[in-house]
Amino acid sequence: MTTVLSPVEERILLHNVSWETYEQLLSNYENSSSPRFAFDRGTLEIMSPSSEHEELSDLITQLVFILAEEWNFEYRSFGRTTFRREDLESGFEPDGCFYIQSVDRISGVKRLDLTVHPPPDIAIEVDVTSPSLNKLPIYARIGVPEIWRYDGRNVTILILQVSEYQESQESRSISRLTSSALSQLIAQGTSIKRSAWVRAVREWARSV
Repeated sequence: MTTVLSPVEERILLHNVSWETYEQLLSNYENSSSPRFAFDRGTLEIMSPSSEHEELSDLITQLVFILAEEWNFEYRSFGRTTFRREDLESGFEPDGCFYIQSVDRISGVKRLDLTVHPPPDIAIEVDVTSPSLNKLPIYARIGVPEIWRYDGRNVTILILQVSEYQESQESRSISRLTSSALSQLIAQGTSIKRSAWVRAVREWARSV
């Protein structure tokens, strides 16, 4: 059974998909930035992101880069890496992700393996169109501690508590950073030139 959910983002859900089929699709598109795949115990989402989606993802990622420099914390960014665990029948490709609190645990690692290495501390989910596959159970099963979900207006920070996510006003991985500040900074980034925005973010970071 196939469900087409959003013509803008071209989101498609396929049901009763085997892990082997998922792996084959990942292999076929290994060197391509699109489409992207998420797998949840037999349900496969295929999504081709829009230009708006990609620009917002990059904006949020750049924000973390700036804050790391201004607030002097170490990080590693793995962008839109495919993370998967066959034993959990789960896989996801975030719109951006960072190792911050656990960055020392992957020192020198070039190829991440979630059966050996920890998941990223923060995963970014941009969803500016109709929601499709609920990826939170995938993230929770794999153990991602923090999700930033942006709906086109506001950022919701979600913190993993045991096996479910709870909304939080403040990031656990980046202290001093709140959901309201994130939302305001991203909104500003969509309304002014990028160079001016970078300067504004730096000024804000130094004032907090």
